[in-house]
Amino acid sequence: MAKVIEGLYYTESHEYVKIEGEYGYIGITDFAQNALGNVVYVDIPEVDDEVEAGEEFGAVESVKAASDLISPVSGTVVEVNEALEDTPELINQDAFANWIIKVELSDTAELDNLMDAAAYTAFCEKA
Repeated sequence: MAKVIEGLYYTESHEYVKIEGEYGYIGITDFAQNALGNVVYVDIPEVDDEVEAGEEFGAVESVKAASDLISPVSGTVVEVNEALEDTPELINQDAFANWIIKVELSDTAELDNLMDAAAYTAFCEKA
């Protein structure tokens, strides 16, 4: 079973967001990295780019497939995980420790549309 962390918010497209104050750290879940296999490239937006909940903000490519990244929340990108540009396989080593982008949230009410750990675990078990 893939690792799921309590206290994070999850999407049906297997992204997570970790909230710290008015910021959210967005990445892909352990379930997603496991399904993708060895990650070889991460397409990351630029700082100051806007992301919209439910919209694509980048992609993750593995030796098996490419998968669009769908933002769980709306906001402005304030930081990107530059380590992934040179070592994208960090996502395979620990998907939760290696977030992709940090955004300043524009609407915290959007979190109500996301799953908690228990709901996401149940969702993955049906997949």
